[in-house]
Amino acid sequence: MTSVPQQPADFADIARLIAASRQQAVQAVNTLLVELYWQIGERISRKIAAAEWGDGVVAQLAGYLAQTQPGLRGFTRRNLFRMRHFYEAYPAREIVSALLTQLPWTHHLIILGQSKRPEEREFYLRLAAQEKWSSRELERQFKTALFERTVLHPTKVSALARQIHPDVAGIFKDSYVVEFLGLPTGHAEADLHQSLLARLKDFLIELGRDFCFVGSEYPLQVGGRDFALDLLFFHRGLNSLVAIELKVGRFEPEYLGKLNFYLEALDRDVKKPHERPAIGVLLCASKDDEVVEYALSRSTSPALIAEYQTQLPDKALLRAKLHEFYLQNTQPDDATD
Repeated sequence: MTSVPQQPADFADIARLIAASRQQAVQAVNTLLVELYWQIGERISRKIAAAEWGDGVVAQLAGYLAQTQPGLRGFTRRNLFRMRHFYEAYPAREIVSALLTQLPWTHHLIILGQSKRPEEREFYLRLAAQEKWSSRELERQFKTALFERTVLHPTKVSALARQIHPDVAGIFKDSYVVEFLGLPTGHAEADLHQSLLARLKDFLIELGRDFCFVGSEYPLQVGGRDFALDLLFFHRGLNSLVAIELKVGRFEPEYLGKLNFYLEALDRDVKKPHERPAIGVLLCASKDDEVVEYALSRSTSPALIAEYQTQLPDKALLRAKLHEFYLQNTQPDDATD
């Protein structure tokens, strides 16, 4: 008599253990590789700096490794110089174990190849680790000039939003790039709304890792009347609902009144007892920063104003503006390219 096979659900715990172990193994291998590449880069850098080696010796080293380590891949002359660059970018040993080993080597090559300043490297290092970006998404963030936009245009939020959510400025952006929607010029609000829902996964990545989708045209009933909030999310880190209202034109101060009304309805009728007050985002096609400042200065709700961009920004122009910004905000002796 054969035994009755167990249901698949009985195996779920073991399957989770295997998956977790495999992930830990991958991370352990990555940690070892990143540390190895840093150590090799350190030796090459110091030998060259001490004039014990010339650049030609690195090519000889690559040939030697190819002969003595059959099957060894990734230690070409070009990659060995990349390891040297890696070490010289992060010469402090403590940062290696603290941050660098959290990312795959491919991510480091992207960051080293595209960052112009040490603070830009650290910016992408921390965000890539925090958001767990794939290499493809990391490349996209460079194309959207996220660092330049963040420095030049800090997030604008109301005073109450900062008071209730002290970390809010680091979670939201001043502008969101949604080039993946493929929206035409002159699109309607309905087009924007439907496109965001169709590409919700991409929009969630652009918003940030801790955002969770709750609903579209979320129903709110107040005083016998029915209202519909464009998009409702929940942010795990803030432990609060996030209401997003869409506007395909420029920001107008009167938009804040409706958003404040929605936030009050969410806090009274939707928010759970353990959650913090809801926060609102007006996502507009454009905005005047001075108008935004005036509108938010007396706002009694935790709200912020952001704009969406349907095309990738002109990165060369933003880099030029960033260079000018640094020149204006640093001492002459400290200014760098």
